[in-house]
Amino acid sequence: MQRDLTKMSATPYDLIIVGGGITGASTAWDAALRGLKVALLEKEDFAHATTSGSSKLVHGGLRYLVNGELKLVRESLRERRIWENTAPHMVHPLPFILPTYGWGMKGGPVLSIGLAFYDLLSYDRNFVSDDDKKIPGFRTVSREEALKLMPSLKRDGLTGAKIYYDCQMFAPERLCLECIEGAVEYGADAANYAEVTDFVIESSIDTGRRIAGVHVKDRFTGETHMIRGKLVINAAGPWADTLMGLAEGGKPARRLIRSKGIHIITREISGKNALAIQSDIGGHFFVIPWRDHTIIGTTDTVFDDDPDKVGVTEQDLKDFISVVNDGLPGLNLRREDILHFYVGIRPLVDTSPPKGEEGEAKDSYNASRAAEVYDHEPIDGIGGLISAMGGKWTTSRHLAEQIVDMALRKLGRHAKCETHCTPVYGGEIGRLKSFIARAQKRHPHLGADVVENLVFFYGSRIDEVLATADEKPGEREALLKRLSSDRPVLAVQVIHAIRHEMARHLSDILFRRTGLGTLGSPGFPVISAVVELMARELGWDETAIANEIADANRLFETQPPTAREGEMKGASQAEATRAADA
Repeated sequence: MQRDLTKMSATPYDLIIVGGGITGASTAWDAALRGLKVALLEKEDFAHATTSGSSKLVHGGLRYLVNGELKLVRESLRERRIWENTAPHMVHPLPFILPTYGWGMKGGPVLSIGLAFYDLLSYDRNFVSDDDKKIPGFRTVSREEALKLMPSLKRDGLTGAKIYYDCQMFAPERLCLECIEGAVEYGADAANYAEVTDFVIESSIDTGRRIAGVHVKDRFTGETHMIRGKLVINAAGPWADTLMGLAEGGKPARRLIRSKGIHIITREISGKNALAIQSDIGGHFFVIPWRDHTIIGTTDTVFDDDPDKVGVTEQDLKDFISVVNDGLPGLNLRREDILHFYVGIRPLVDTSPPKGEEGEAKDSYNASRAAEVYDHEPIDGIGGLISAMGGKWTTSRHLAEQIVDMALRKLGRHAKCETHCTPVYGGEIGRLKSFIARAQKRHPHLGADVVENLVFFYGSRIDEVLATADEKPGEREALLKRLSSDRPVLAVQVIHAIRHEMARHLSDILFRRTGLGTLGSPGFPVISAVVELMARELGWDETAIANEIADANRLFETQPPTAREGEMKGASQAEATRAADA
């Protein structure tokens, strides 16, 4: 997979997809499989925002039942099964503990009814190719068993727990990249760090106002390219309405609610089970086992600022720790327990009047996670543009199917969707346990944990990754060494990411190609080793090396306080002073 904007500017496309998150990646994968000539453009790195900032779950959305969104729940449960089949190395069943309290909405009988309905809606959940991935129905456990599984549960009123199943992704950013790699294998072209700055707009008496392509800035060279296509797909996630505004004179036809969700990573605290917990002061959150650690998330607050400015502040962490300790009082989580944190923005379709028109602020927690595919031509009079608004990770494949169906109708062509039955790039492995065992036998010199990690990251393509060590004479021995004693990543993965996966920055390697930084900073010796490999490949000088390290290290740090947090802190200090004076 190579990056070549000059070549792309000389190629006519059927579809130009703007946005390299999971919606754009899935759309490129679907369209390429159906024979369309596709260009995918991303202004940062692939999967850099919402896609990698998720809870890493592929789930049916149990709480959507409360809102009566049965269609969305059924769609999500069907798509959960499809991801299990098409990405068997990445998507795995995960048991959830749901504690029960009293006899009301949180009580055992009510939750049993809800979970029975959830199981009914997932009637096809065991139509999977790997028996190890079959999902049982929910079951009930006693109060004693619930406390044995999770001692930190709130004990007052606890009557027991329900255990049900959903699924988890090993690495959402890698799964997104595999959709892009699959699209490229079928003839698509893709480029990261390629910012769409404007549309190519043509007007005629016959066709009216029509988008015929995009202007793209290469963020490495500063050069601008014009890339032309019959249709442009706006799959920009949290930036979708901003991009829509470029075509509509600054007033997008559809608005988004941007929901900020932070996650924290701690030591392992929940064993092999996840927990779904309700807090009285902050809604629900999950406690999720992941890579021998625990993810706790997520918050759900409206974010009105530029999505490029989103980050995690110390106040965010303080507030979320309070929510977690309210829901799990026995945990006694402290700031020093947090090993790492990250943030994402959910783009939710805003169907309500603008704030102020009816005197109510936006509500991201109760906003629907349903998506919308918007054709600008019949309503706005702008031909050649389709926008994908909202949606969720789990249903991204089906959203892409709807986008490509609409695109084909507008192009006057027909081809059936194949992504529901075609393995993603790396997904042709059969039974996961058997594939891992065979790979470990083939590569005993690498260590069992290293090989298992390679399979989770690359699936059936692990030998292609390892073959990168043989591309230049004398590299093999050095590149097949571990970069860290406590993280099973090889040097060859860094080189493969640069040569074959468009990794161009240190943060690309740490967070979206190898996972080295996703549990927190791997330490200066590991970062130095990665930088040394990258500098040789990309020709970095000392200034570039220093800048890359500084940029990456900022992603392990919290942001300075926001203006609002500063005001709150100032108000609290003033109150404390008045109290002292009194």
